[in-house]
Amino acid sequence: MAALGWLTPRRRSATARSVLAGEASAEAARKSSQEAAGATEEPQFPVHGDDRAAAFFDLDNTVMQGAAIFHFGRGLYKRKFFETRDLARFAWQQAWFRLAGVEDPEHMQEARESALSIVKGHRVAELQSIGEEIYDEYMAERIWPGTRALAQAHLDAGQKVWLVTAAPVEIAQVIARRLGLTGALGTVAESVDGVYTGKLVGEPLHGPAKAEAVRALAAAEGLDLGRCAAYSDSHNDIPMLSLVGHPYAINPDSKLRKHARELDWRLRDYRTGRKAAKVGIPAAAGVGAVAGGTAAAIALHRRRR
Repeated sequence: MAALGWLTPRRRSATARSVLAGEASAEAARKSSQEAAGATEEPQFPVHGDDRAAAFFDLDNTVMQGAAIFHFGRGLYKRKFFETRDLARFAWQQAWFRLAGVEDPEHMQEARESALSIVKGHRVAELQSIGEEIYDEYMAERIWPGTRALAQAHLDAGQKVWLVTAAPVEIAQVIARRLGLTGALGTVAESVDGVYTGKLVGEPLHGPAKAEAVRALAAAEGLDLGRCAAYSDSHNDIPMLSLVGHPYAINPDSKLRKHARELDWRLRDYRTGRKAAKVGIPAAAGVGAVAGGTAAAIALHRRRR
């Protein structure tokens, strides 16, 4: 106001009122603009401090590139748990998974049977210890950074985060622990006196079984599923995704992508090239095994289109 001292009192009063009016108008416009922008933004998610909410993440091709059981098989091969001819089967199964981009029940069943036969007679504690090493060797570099960030957002909001996977629970628990997650639900292999029998306890945690596991865990934890989130790449997990109020399709297969778009679910795709990632197989498998498995996978995929 000192700059207005040369004006007459009446002029000073009128000018001051003009300045006040202009400032008030500008402030009102700024607030209106902020409110309008806020109205178009998505509500904050995950909600901080909501202890009745949690997040459930599928593992294979959602949190990690490829299938955990195949990477685990590579690590076991390196440690002489089985022979080269068995690795060729793992190569074929991994080639199919990565090139087809979907979970084929027949191939997943073959992989589980192979893994069960390999670990039969070994101690649970031994496999848990080896799992830590295999995570560092083959899995750590295959974690999708985008999905990892989504999980961390839930953790930062004070929510629990669980892996839900058909992979053996021992592998799933190692991965969850190394990522700083709450825990993991996975397929349980039977053991007697700490030694694997080569059989499963019940069925693999796959499809509808995942939904039942999430429902049971939510009841035990006192969670409201309508406030929870679930993340998966596979149409096989639609039952689990349909349970929660915040379903996400991550790196989705074609069936899940179509379903998600129809229901207006959120989609995230962290792949730089669909179905183009390399199939990682130890050199000891032999060029013929890898090439043959890859060629067969491509041929079968084309026939099923």
